[in-house]
Amino acid sequence: MKKLVSILLLCGATLIGFTACKGTIVPDYENASDFEEALNDGIDMVGKIVYFEVREIRPDSAFGYNLIAGEHLNFCSTENPGVEVGDGLTIKVTEVRSIFGSYIIYYELV
Repeated sequence: MKKLVSILLLCGATLIGFTACKGTIVPDYENASDFEEALNDGIDMVGKIVYFEVREIRPDSAFGYNLIAGEHLNFCSTENPGVEVGDGLTIKVTEVRSIFGSYIIYYELV
């Protein structure tokens, strides 16, 4: 009986440990300048996790709801992500377009 209880406790602790670790997301890029440098180097960013701070918001841009993170970085979505200027946001890149020297980055929230 003691062995059974010990095994059940061990299984429970293992499940809790896996659940706790699952919630941690580590960005591939922790700031907009490193991300932009990688874009300029031609690195494929689709699927990458990026953290950036919102510098400006343009809710009705030609590309959708636009969060500006740098001179050439436009994180665009069809939906309002509910952030304000100065907030940080972690996203997963789904598409990158280069238009007239600026990057249009489509994403999903993570």
